[in-house]
Amino acid sequence: MNEKLSNNAKDLNLELEWFARLLETRMALYFEKECSYQSIYEVSPPEFAAESSLYAGFLDHYSITFEQRVALVLTLIPHVKPQLLDLFFIRNSTYDRGFTEFGGQKGKTHSGFMPTGETLLFLLSGGDLELGLSVHSLFDRDHFFAKHNILKMDPVADGEPIMSGVLRLSEEVLDYFTSGTIRKPDLSIKFPARHITTDLEWGDLVLEQNTAHQIDEIRTWIEHGHVLMNGWGLGKKIRPGYRCLFYGPPGTGKSMTACLLGKSTGKDVYRVDLSMVVSKYIGETEKNLSRVFEQAESKNWILFFDEADALFGKRTGVKDAHDRYANQEVSYLLQRIEIYDGIIILASNMKGNLDEAFTRRFESIIPFPIPKSEERRRLWEKGFSPKCVLENKINLEEISSKYELSGGSTMNVIRYSSLMALRRNSNEIKLNDLEEGIKKEFQKEGKTI
Repeated sequence: MNEKLSNNAKDLNLELEWFARLLETRMALYFEKECSYQSIYEVSPPEFAAESSLYAGFLDHYSITFEQRVALVLTLIPHVKPQLLDLFFIRNSTYDRGFTEFGGQKGKTHSGFMPTGETLLFLLSGGDLELGLSVHSLFDRDHFFAKHNILKMDPVADGEPIMSGVLRLSEEVLDYFTSGTIRKPDLSIKFPARHITTDLEWGDLVLEQNTAHQIDEIRTWIEHGHVLMNGWGLGKKIRPGYRCLFYGPPGTGKSMTACLLGKSTGKDVYRVDLSMVVSKYIGETEKNLSRVFEQAESKNWILFFDEADALFGKRTGVKDAHDRYANQEVSYLLQRIEIYDGIIILASNMKGNLDEAFTRRFESIIPFPIPKSEERRRLWEKGFSPKCVLENKINLEEISSKYELSGGSTMNVIRYSSLMALRRNSNEIKLNDLEEGIKKEFQKEGKTI
């Protein structure tokens, strides 16, 4: 174990020992047994220097209060030392069942005690209603636990007590405490988005001049937006984050631009998988998308919605219940993109396909047109491997002028003609192969040369 994790383990052990004393104290006080303390608040938590461990640094960074600290360690215990909570399994002899006030649930696979909001209420208040009401604020939407995706309480079924939801640490926080690193979330049903990157650089991207200028505006926001919001005090007057629309034919550089924006500014880019988000079942699309926003909150991620028409398309007239719920989902999406504090990029082949309610809320709407002749020539020149040579008959300027291809289609032709050269055990790109590759790309679009 490296020193960082070793120090973290030491501090966590001290924290768990403190919690064990606190739990024993709460039980003694509640059941009116002999106890050295009059209140659990007399059971002082260990004091850590901020630099002593990852856990200590976390407590210091968020200025964690006593109540927040109890909530944090209570939610961590099932993952690191679940036997500490076995005390909650004692039975109420009067009713031959567990104590209702302890809350808690048994996991689907975990045999130990899974604490709920009711468990935290019991620990902090011991049944005192006034003290208990203050605990509810820990789960407010505006609390930093929720805003920074640190700790949450599972939603409960209609009519169930609101505090009966299981307490859960986010995977990122759990990773940080137990491994010292934060894993990037993987594409899954629980997180329908994929982390995307590129090995290319800005110099590899060929864009129309006006498009490139508008992309620079986004980079300027990423670099200086925090100063505008905080240093200049405009955070009270303008919305957080930045929303933009990239529109244009396939293969014109929309995805690559999103990746490069992330790469050049040190921000993670996640492509939202709309096939996993959009559902025919009422309310499911909203639920799937909320998982992405909950993970992304306060991380300054760039969320990239490719082919966004499927999710952000024009709203329908209300003809039945499905139409009504679909429109409600669009309204929900509008709300989430309005308050998201990172970068949201929607990509569409056609600007007119999107609902005007969305487009009115974009800070920028950026066209990605089919490149002009000069831009196409640059794409051809940049695209080929330096290890290959072009047949003398190939005139890239003439090809650029004659064939109107997107950047993506151009690279498909380069890939095809390069493979044909390799099949001949050669490094020479033949004109015939180039023309055949161009013909194949035109056929995809229903065109002929």
